[in-house]
Amino acid sequence: MRVGFIKEAVRVPKTDKLIKLTVDFGDHTRTIVAGIGDQYTPEDLNGLKTVFILNLIPKVIRGIKSEGMIIVAEDEKTNKVYLLRVPDDTPVGAKVW
Repeated sequence: MRVGFIKEAVRVPKTDKLIKLTVDFGDHTRTIVAGIGDQYTPEDLNGLKTVFILNLIPKVIRGIKSEGMIIVAEDEKTNKVYLLRVPDDTPVGAKVW
């Protein structure tokens, strides 16, 4: 897991939940498709520094190659998901363990 900075977030056309993220990890950038668009807008995500899993096999979702997964916390009673916040001074690309 690594800290990434969301440089750009855009809705995936013709979907209710999918958002395409362009994420900076310091030494490289990845595209990640997240299914949180029913609870967050692209504007909520742009400029956010949060935690991602990167050691997954890339998967094509709606024609977009997704190269990781955003980490969220979920309240199982309400199905609400919460984005994990990291301190502003946390370096992009920092390992999470």
